[in-house]
This record gives sequence, C-alpha cells and structure tokens, in this order.
Amino acid sequence: MIACRCPATSQVHTEIFCGAGRSLLKTRERLPLKLAGKVAVITGGSKGIGFGCAKVFGKYGARVIIAARGEEDGKQAEQELVTAGTEAAFVSCDVTRETDMKAVIGSAIDRWGQLDCIVNNAGWHPPTISIDEISVADFESLLRLNLTSTFMGCKFAIEHLRKTKGNIINMSSEVALIGQSSAASYATTKAGQLGLTRALAIDLAPEGVRVNAVCPAGVMTPLMREWAGTEFDPETALQSVDHIHPLGRMATIEEMGEVCAFLASDEASFMTGQTVCPDGGAALGYGKKWNP
Repeated sequence: MIACRCPATSQVHTEIFCGAGRSLLKTRERLPLKLAGKVAVITGGSKGIGFGCAKVFGKYGARVIIAARGEEDGKQAEQELVTAGTEAAFVSCDVTRETDMKAVIGSAIDRWGQLDCIVNNAGWHPPTISIDEISVADFESLLRLNLTSTFMGCKFAIEHLRKTKGNIINMSSEVALIGQSSAASYATTKAGQLGLTRALAIDLAPEGVRVNAVCPAGVMTPLMREWAGTEFDPETALQSVDHIHPLGRMATIEEMGEVCAFLASDEASFMTGQTVCPDGGAALGYGKKWNP
C-alpha cells in the first residue's frame, strides 16, 4: 500500500496493490482546516504573541482582525498575513479606551457578520520595580491596560459569541500562578485575568460559550528583547531566561499561537474555565535552579 498527496487537489490517495500488480485507487478527502469559516479578534495582534496567534489562526483558515495601537506595525502585520493568504484586517485600537474596544468588535461584525473568538492578548510587563517605588496611579494604569481591557473585550464580545457558540481566550502569565519578584502590579493584573476567566466560564457555559486562559512563561517577543536591551549584557540576559526553562529555551510566538488555535477550535470543545500553561517546564522542580 502506498499513500501520496496529490499536489493539485491536496487529496490523499491510497493505492492498494492486489495480485499481478493490479491496484485499487482510493481517495481520502483532506480534512477541513480546524478554524475554517471562523472570525477572530486578537488584541495586541500586530507583534509578539498576538501576531503569533494571528499567523497560526490564519494558517488554520480563520479570518482575523488585528487590534493594536501602532499604525505602522499594524499595517505591516496585516500585509504579511494577507500575503500568506489570510483574510485579515488591521484596526487601530487603544485597549484602555471603551469606545475603541466596542469599535474593534463592531469591525469584525461589519466586515464578516460574525465573531467566533476573541483573544485578549494586549498588555505590558513594566520594568522591575518594588511596591515602594510604584505609584498608585501607575498601578491603576497597568490594571486598566492588562485587566480592564480584558474585561471590556469579554463584555463587548459576548453578545456575538452567544450567537456562534464561540469562545474567549485570555492571555495571562505563569506569574499569575507562581508570583514574580519585583512585579507586584503585573502579577496582580495577570491573576485578575484568571479570576475573570473562571467566573465567566461558569456564567457562559449554559449558553455554549467557552472561556479559557493561557499562562506562558518566557516567550521570545519584541517586549522580551526590549527588556534585555535595558540589561548590561542583552544576550546574556536572554540566555538567563532561556535557562529558566528545563527545555532550555523560550517559546516562539507561533508555539503560543498553536496553543490558542487549539483552544479556539472544536478540538477543545469540552474545555472551559481552564488555565493552560505552555511553559517549557519552568514551574517544575521545587527549589531547583535550572542551569545550561
């Protein structure tokens, strides 16, 4: 028996040989892409994890709205996705503004008539700072950027997700579960996302809407490189983050996109209220420091 893929149709042909070289050709149709026909809004979708999600969602057939503040980065990301064959559109959006969050959800409905998934990904990790140094105003500003924006994304998407039996993915962080030194404000905002995820999962389950959270450890993103640039030796700083993970490296943005695409698909149809931790093993090993 020989199996081969037809380049013209992407069908899989299985040829079974029987007696005197005769063969019976059977054709197995290609399975549909797991996000085909679905529409997703991804906040912070022009770079980093958000862009990784946009690329992978597009690969699996989704139509994608990229919501981000930066006009240049947003248009560049849109062009890259369209060139790769994804139906995508960039929408300028400041996730701290209620009017912008309503508008970006509305843009998906206006363009494609439905919404199947929102990935609340936009956020920021401030530089190392103690609670003595951070002001109340700065704390509240980060709260609005990382947590209130997630709340608004959920709130304004839900009426449309009810119609499609869609789902919500909140991009949190492993520090929400295990803490992080000199990051009290950031860890607080990320932990808040998990509480929101679980509460909404209970409320929306009867209506067929799933809500899950993703808690990565280190991911190689522009924000990670920006942080490393503040250190005395940027490459050594990045290597130190690599070594936190037993797998010996940080994740790629595409790896995070694959996790989110799974959660957005029917493959995860019985998952809700869950915290998925693609962390390369970073949380493992009580009291153990991982070295190269």
